[in-house]
Amino acid sequence: MCIFCDIIAHKIPSKVVYEDDDVLAILDISQVTYGHTIVMPKKHVRNILEADDETIAKCTAVVAKLARQIVKNCHAEGCNILNNCNEVAGQSVDHLHFHIIPRYSKDDCVKFEFLPSKEQDLDEVLKTVKGE
Repeated sequence: MCIFCDIIAHKIPSKVVYEDDDVLAILDISQVTYGHTIVMPKKHVRNILEADDETIAKCTAVVAKLARQIVKNCHAEGCNILNNCNEVAGQSVDHLHFHIIPRYSKDDCVKFEFLPSKEQDLDEVLKTVKGE
């Protein structure tokens, strides 16, 4: 069984930020920044690539609500909302989840860096993305 399913079943203690019939949000045990929260569906699904639209919609509605609440109540300047799909993208728990990471300054413990890549033919990329 997956660790998030055990948390959802309350077999593993957690600090619950939000819970309804379909979604659970807990404080991340690592607290990358103050207020770092994880939002997950109660229904086990591996990631957003495999999730049905209803599950995604329920989760993202909670993510949006909690992001506003966390930024306001924690006096953050903003937040990152992060979802990793598959190991290559950094997914470490095979249960769909979203991180809400409050940001207090550009110098806090979170760094995302987009490095320059080779030049792309955007017309060709667009055709590929659209499946043409």
